[in-house]
Amino acid sequence: MIMNDIAAPGLTLDKGPQALLDTVARDPSGPLAVGIAGPGGHGKTALLAELARVHQRAGITVRTAAPEPGEPVDPDTLVLVDDAHLLDDARIEVLLRLVGARRHRLVVAHRPWPRSAALSELVDTLRRDGQAVLLTPFTREQTATYLTATPELGRGDDLVDFVHTQTCGVPRDVERLARGLAGAETRTGTLVNPPRSVVAEFGPDLDVQPAAVRRLLLAVAAGGSLPANMLATLLGVDPSAVDELIATTRAAGLLGADGRLAPIVRRAVTTLSPTTDRTAVWRRLTEVQLARGGAVLPLVRSLLAVGALGDCPASTLTAAAGEALADEPAFAAELFAAATAAGQPASAQQALAAALAGNLDDALRLADRLLATAAPPDRSEAAVVAATALAHRGHVGRSVELYRWSGTASALAFAVVGGLATGDPHAAAEPPAGDPLGEPPTLHASAARLMAGGVRESVSGPPTAALSALVQAAALLEPDGRAALLPDSPAALAALTAVHCGELEIAEQVLHRALGAGVGGPLMARRHRLLQAWILMVRGETRAASEHLAAVTLDGRQLESRDLLFAAAIRMGVGRRTSDIGALKRGWGQALEAVVRHPVDLFTLLPLGELAIAGARLGDLARLEPYLREAHALLGRLGNPPLWSVPLHWSGLHAAILTGAPAVADEHVAALLAAADHSRYAAVVAAAAECWVEVLRGVVDPARVEAAARALHDTGLRWDGARLAGQAAIRTADRRAMTTLLECARALQGRPPGGHGEQPPTTTESATRAAGPTQQGLSDREYEVAELVLAGLTYREIGDRLFISAKTVEHHVARMRNRLNCANRTELLALLRTLVADRASDTAGQPWPQRATR
Repeated sequence: MIMNDIAAPGLTLDKGPQALLDTVARDPSGPLAVGIAGPGGHGKTALLAELARVHQRAGITVRTAAPEPGEPVDPDTLVLVDDAHLLDDARIEVLLRLVGARRHRLVVAHRPWPRSAALSELVDTLRRDGQAVLLTPFTREQTATYLTATPELGRGDDLVDFVHTQTCGVPRDVERLARGLAGAETRTGTLVNPPRSVVAEFGPDLDVQPAAVRRLLLAVAAGGSLPANMLATLLGVDPSAVDELIATTRAAGLLGADGRLAPIVRRAVTTLSPTTDRTAVWRRLTEVQLARGGAVLPLVRSLLAVGALGDCPASTLTAAAGEALADEPAFAAELFAAATAAGQPASAQQALAAALAGNLDDALRLADRLLATAAPPDRSEAAVVAATALAHRGHVGRSVELYRWSGTASALAFAVVGGLATGDPHAAAEPPAGDPLGEPPTLHASAARLMAGGVRESVSGPPTAALSALVQAAALLEPDGRAALLPDSPAALAALTAVHCGELEIAEQVLHRALGAGVGGPLMARRHRLLQAWILMVRGETRAASEHLAAVTLDGRQLESRDLLFAAAIRMGVGRRTSDIGALKRGWGQALEAVVRHPVDLFTLLPLGELAIAGARLGDLARLEPYLREAHALLGRLGNPPLWSVPLHWSGLHAAILTGAPAVADEHVAALLAAADHSRYAAVVAAAAECWVEVLRGVVDPARVEAAARALHDTGLRWDGARLAGQAAIRTADRRAMTTLLECARALQGRPPGGHGEQPPTTTESATRAAGPTQQGLSDREYEVAELVLAGLTYREIGDRLFISAKTVEHHVARMRNRLNCANRTELLALLRTLVADRASDTAGQPWPQRATR
């Protein structure tokens, strides 16, 4: 039997076969007794053909058939025998005698299986008295060498990797694929799958195999390497026969030494096998695996990879979906959907998978249907899914109703969180200690109760207690929180609480750990990343904040309303901190839409406050007033908890500054001073607020301003601290104080102090005074130039805009740099962002009226 082994213009050989050919080429008439072993397709026939050519060129007669018993053999003849494993014992005995005579030249090629006693004796004799050559798959380098001999293919690492990966280096398969790719019209495109014509060439190899081997190949194609006892059950054979089947399959060159199929063989097995055979084997395989209690997800992945998922029973798909739920909820949702299409009733698990994957439309649709039609246990789970989805979309009131209706311990705890978020003081009541349905105290349930306790403490207790409870809740979910369906994660609430009390390092750490553990799955990942971006923005790290924000929306999926509100506020906050008026104007409409889409609740006060400042900067704060009133009313219903109200008053103060409303600013300062004893953060912002309004009234105490600015910086409000120092610098009449405060502003921005000192006025100073100074810092015209420089315009463009020459613009910039003691342009731009941030209309440069009372 001659196998279709490698046939190429030049052989690609390993060291053993090459050494054999080199020896023969040096002395073709010398003694020769060689055994060549290798599975089918590994080049036995090609090596024998090359040996025949070498000897024939030397004038030596070559015989390519095993002698019959009693048939004389000329000692000068070279005897080449292929497929010796198929010979009967009588012919093998003839070969044994030839070897024993030590005067005949003989080369015998065979597969490692089947192996009779007579063949084993022959192989051992050849190894002892002659030479043994073992043929193995190509290495990657050998595959590359072989492909180089096919000019039609060209060269390239991608091609080598594709061919070697698809074939696992089996020479026969390398030859087939190389020939097929050379003749394929699409070979210049991306290499994904081998051509169909190449796959079809495996048909004869499969057809000659016994039925049990073909079933074995189908089983391995579906599930990779399988235990012998499982294969015995699957194939319906005695366990002792499994090893023989595996050996037969390996000897045919179809199964690798590691028990796996090369990708091209796997594709051939799955596509060329009769559909009825494939379905029968794979169905039986899933039944055996489920009965053993083994994981079926790898099996289902294999079937999906070859496009045969339809052969899976619904029960297998459901089990696989459950296994994928924690790590790949989107894939789990697909498998649940496939199970439903195969006849399995929809379940709450399917809705859960959709929700964890962030597909809230499907989650709500499935959960709503189950609420109306499912059995009580599924209805309770469906209620939790619906409640969670609604919480993410801002319907917190309806979410609380569903959580309470569900009745589980964790659901009741989430109802407490949602109730407090909407300003319901009665929601603070302690939830029942256990679940009336007997829910065990799992990590999820315990974390939910701690989460509810933390939010309760944030409203009525000290911030340290609230933060501690929420951080503990977050830690509880880290070991196994990927499949935890959460209306909001304890990590997110811990981060919000930490931001509200100036503990930004704690906020960063808890978010980092939650993202690393995958708590809440993809549904919560965006929330955690947006809060990371928020912290960066608060610190004034605007570029990093923008990069984080861009990464959140990179996949193109639409943000849910709560995340959309935070994203809009971050975008506007970055624009405000970089004095990018164009960005503020472009984003204002989207920001207003985000506010409208998400009702005011306790956990969205931060973005609402940031948008209030942006609205004031744009002169459009009135459109946010109804939502701000609702926010203060919500806080009022909860007794104005300082932890949540202080940041809102801080934002309100800056909005009042920008709109030129001293009385409103004084109200916010009074509220901050009243809450100053609540926490270190509250005390810092209260002192800074009082200092800020005094600066606006022309009262600048440099020591007090610097202390307040540095305290803001130390609590994480780095940009605000630098801004306070900069605003005081341009409002003081004391040149020494101005220099000190500007140096402070630079230091708080993380930049080195200026090294040049103040420079004397330039000869063009008179030209820059045309508009007249409105304070000791910059003139009106210089403010105009500064804003346009920060907007990225060139000197020529600024001149065209202001009807002055580009040279005059250059003089303005040089004078600002000298006056502000900036070492370089980078420092100047950074300081100008601080100086123009609060300038809106005519109010920023005007002293405020004194307060009637202190």
